[in-house]
Order: sequence, then structure tokens, then C-alpha cells
Amino acid sequence: MAIIHVRIDERLIHGQVATVWSNSLGATRIMVINDEASKDDIQKSVLKMATPPGIKLSVLTVSDAAERIKAGRYDSDKVFMIFKTPKDCLRLIETGISLPEINVGNMAHKEGATQVKRSVNVTKDDIETFKKLNSMGIKMTARMIPDEPANNFMDIIKGLL
Repeated sequence: MAIIHVRIDERLIHGQVATVWSNSLGATRIMVINDEASKDDIQKSVLKMATPPGIKLSVLTVSDAAERIKAGRYDSDKVFMIFKTPKDCLRLIETGISLPEINVGNMAHKEGATQVKRSVNVTKDDIETFKKLNSMGIKMTARMIPDEPANNFMDIIKGLL
């Protein structure tokens, strides 16, 4: 399996992901990894409708994603992984799945969050998760679109560390 891109985007699949990212990456499968989304039939239906024609979709819990990846279920796919939270990324990595790089795309404002970039707001819990990912050697960037420069996300949040 080729994991061609990993993105944190609370919106999961939306116009920007469905058109700009999927097309530029040449993805053959979008894998949404989030426990809540995988158990919500309405959300799964909406995600399926938002998925571009010709691209397969998997909406999985973290544990199901790890199990299926390890079993080789997606070996012939070019996988674009989308996570709702940084904690979901960390949980998948802790199962032994290697992620090449994480792009922080959209994290909505919530109680106690600090805006660090347009459309990226982080809580103290998020910062701790990003620090842990960084300590594991995971490269993290923050790009809304593929043409945007791949800056170091840890540099963006360094004032909050």
C-alpha cells in the first residue's frame, strides 16, 4: 500500500479535499480514520457522496484501519488518509502503522483553542499530541492546498510549546 498523503481535516471530505487534493495526489482510495465517523451511517453516506467518482472510500475506526492495513487489504491502492484529530493519527501510529508525514489542514476553533494559522486552531491537548508525534520523528506541515509551501508545523506552534 502506498500512503500518498496524510491530512488532519475536521471537515473530512469536502470540496477542497474531493477535487484539489485527490486530483493532485492521484489517489485511488480515500481512507477516513475516525471512530465516531465510522459508526455514523448518515455521516458515512455524506462522505460517500462527497467522494469523487472512481475513488474508493473507506471510513474506519482506528483499530479497523490498523488491522486492514496490516492484513494488506489496500496494497494495490494509492491511499489518501484523512483524520479528524491529531490524536487519531497518534493512535494509528501506536498500532505500528508508519505514516510518512502529516499535513495539518483544518482544525476548527473550539473552547480553549488558539488560532495558529488560518483555519488551524489548537488546544493544549492538541499541542501535547503534536509534541509526541514530533518526538517520534514524524514530519508535520500545514498546507490548505497542494501548491502551498510545505512549512514545518512545529515552527508554527513553537510559541505555544
